[in-house]
Amino acid sequence: MITFAVAVVLLIITPGPGVLSTAGVGAAFGFRAGLTYVSGLFIGTTLVAMSVIFGLAAAVLGLPVVRTVLMVASVCYLLYLAARIAFAGSRLAFIEAKSPPGVLSGVLLQAINPKAYAVNTALFSGFAFYPDSLMTETLMKLLILTAIWIPIHLAWLWAGVILHRLNLGQPTQRKINYAMAAAMLGVVALAILSATGQPMPQR
Repeated sequence: MITFAVAVVLLIITPGPGVLSTAGVGAAFGFRAGLTYVSGLFIGTTLVAMSVIFGLAAAVLGLPVVRTVLMVASVCYLLYLAARIAFAGSRLAFIEAKSPPGVLSGVLLQAINPKAYAVNTALFSGFAFYPDSLMTETLMKLLILTAIWIPIHLAWLWAGVILHRLNLGQPTQRKINYAMAAAMLGVVALAILSATGQPMPQR
């Protein structure tokens, strides 16, 4: 059980579209908007977990065409979401984000987030610690996952909110938003390289 909990922390806390967009929304729009967005992420990740547990994800994602469609959809949506974060508060009126991402945005992100499926598949298909009852083990995993998921995402949100509350100058805030969006897209690029089997860049 302890090993499972450690795995949850390591898999969730590492930068991915969910936590990076959480920090980005916090930095761009503040705590209340960020909390609404995180609520959507939580609903979305719970739905992904349920699909993994009941085998729906394995059945659907086993089809190459479905995996390709989901990957393209996730990239397009993340580009949109990254643009919302990058240009929040920008004086470029034609691309300025007029409103922060809401609950639905969070749900949609997790629904097409490759990391969400990979993490949940790894957690619920491995790390067996209660062999006498798969149902009991699954319920315990869900409780542990929830107990760790929420504070980690709130921590990322708070980190973004701190940047938001520093009352930085417009150019500095804009650069931070750009950096948040760029970091999120960097993770997406790595996911695409991994999914397509391309060699990782060497230093």
